[in-house]
Amino acid sequence: MSVKRKAIEFLGKAIVLLMPKRYLADEEEAKEYMLSGDSSFDFSSGEHFTCGFSKAILTPTDVKDNKYFIAGYDSNNKAEDVLDDMFARAIFIDDNKGKGGVIFCSIDAVGMSRKDINDIRKLVLKSSEIGKLKSINICCTHSHSAIDTQGLWGEKIYKSGRNEEFMSSLKHKTANAIIESYKNRTDGKMYFTKTETEDLQYDCRTPETYDRNLNRIHFVPFDKAKKEIFAVNFASHAELMGSKTKKVSADFPCYMIKAMEDEHKNCEVVYINGAIGGMISAKEIKKVYRNTIDCEEYTKEFGKNLGELAINLKDDKEIEPIINIKSKQINVPVENFVLTLARFLKVLNNDFLKKGSKAFVISETGYLVLGKSQVAMFLIPGELFPELYNGEFLDAETSANKCEAEYTPLTNMTSIKNNFIVGLCNDELGYIIPKNDFYLHEKTPYINSANDRFERNHYEETNSVGPRVAETVLDSISKIIKEQP
Repeated sequence: MSVKRKAIEFLGKAIVLLMPKRYLADEEEAKEYMLSGDSSFDFSSGEHFTCGFSKAILTPTDVKDNKYFIAGYDSNNKAEDVLDDMFARAIFIDDNKGKGGVIFCSIDAVGMSRKDINDIRKLVLKSSEIGKLKSINICCTHSHSAIDTQGLWGEKIYKSGRNEEFMSSLKHKTANAIIESYKNRTDGKMYFTKTETEDLQYDCRTPETYDRNLNRIHFVPFDKAKKEIFAVNFASHAELMGSKTKKVSADFPCYMIKAMEDEHKNCEVVYINGAIGGMISAKEIKKVYRNTIDCEEYTKEFGKNLGELAINLKDDKEIEPIINIKSKQINVPVENFVLTLARFLKVLNNDFLKKGSKAFVISETGYLVLGKSQVAMFLIPGELFPELYNGEFLDAETSANKCEAEYTPLTNMTSIKNNFIVGLCNDELGYIIPKNDFYLHEKTPYINSANDRFERNHYEETNSVGPRVAETVLDSISKIIKEQP
């Protein structure tokens, strides 16, 4: 190990030891608003599903006059205009068995800390305007042209890019959307279908593997005057507006939803991102990176094509009115000293915990099953590399660290055929990378990206909490599943 690397490791430990107590979280307090779901899964059927939907515009009205930073690419990129609005879109789901409903809310943002998500949960649970709940889950679409909700894209690298007035507004508006989704509930039937997409995605990193499925959940009210609700799951970075944009946008999910609403005329839609680690993005992403195409036009076209595909899917299969969910709080080891420093400087606001000279982020995972084992969802607090989901790992000969990946992939943890990832769910831990291909720069780890012996670049490691995130997340979900009957 080089002298420089030893110095960096020492610096990381020193930052942890010097972390003020007021910056640190209490494990019990961090659990207070999580709602852990069902103690044991019950596959008896309710009479019918009850669902509700609501949405709220999150975009501030003073974008042109105030200082808001666009998140996802370069720092100090001040927003100058608005192309389309950031939204919070919430769905309430209940199987009417008396155990309470489940909330899913999707926010047009690059990502949010669990601390901020717990703030929203607290507003909802303290409102006294909502009935019994067993789970509140908030995920992000990962738009790279939305306003900074994490703090990493400010004017200076040591200064948070979060506008706290905007964040307070976002939390209250999102909480209100969740409450309204409960108030708007109506009875009906729920359906599931999926299709394998063609020529839409691209994997920027070896191994070239990704989830090609577009998954669709469809709620149809008994009352035909009520709007139908669609939840669409698809894996791609929402970064098609490109790094040069100065316009706030929800990126392609906005135009996917618009296309579905235009064609159906009587529906509401929520977009849920999937396993996008390893840089899963749109087919023409290299041209977007280089800004050699009209990024705005491409964003709209990509979203429209995706929306038309999603709304025209056939072969809906009815889901029996059963919903089971379980969540677990986890302590994720932080080995990326840059993120520890960012927390120390109050650039990030994640719930940190320290044990001696070791730092941890308090986060959570979850597992949900719809119907009698008809559809399963893995709730993942970050950007999961797809091979951790599908098992298509690099082997010892081709991995950066010359060893096998010693994981049970998520799809092998369940016998449920229709399963998918809900990415950036209830936290954003960055990239979740298999340890056998987690490769760091020898002298300046987490500062500069490294090239392995195949000259493959390992940029994603600089935006990861560390090499033990994957095992922590997968072990947690494995325990949830094994605890069920």
